[in-house]
Amino acid sequence: MARKKKSQQLTVDPAYYEKQRLALLRRHRQVIYLNDLERSAIDEYCRRFNTRSRSALLRESIMERILSELEENHPTLF
Repeated sequence: MARKKKSQQLTVDPAYYEKQRLALLRRHRQVIYLNDLERSAIDEYCRRFNTRSRSALLRESIMERILSELEENHPTLF
């Protein structure tokens, strides 16, 4: 008869989870002002694509643009 292998459960140190949680806390507030057309475009997008969190939408869009530009314009040696 074949024996069943015991499932190995990998446990992560709770201190590691706490360190990760603290690293992802958002402590810095940024305020932006939008004109009527920009605000209506965001409202329309959220309505059309059923977006629940406008702040997450804006944060992800901004960071995606910033990170892609940094990637494209990284310093080179030659």
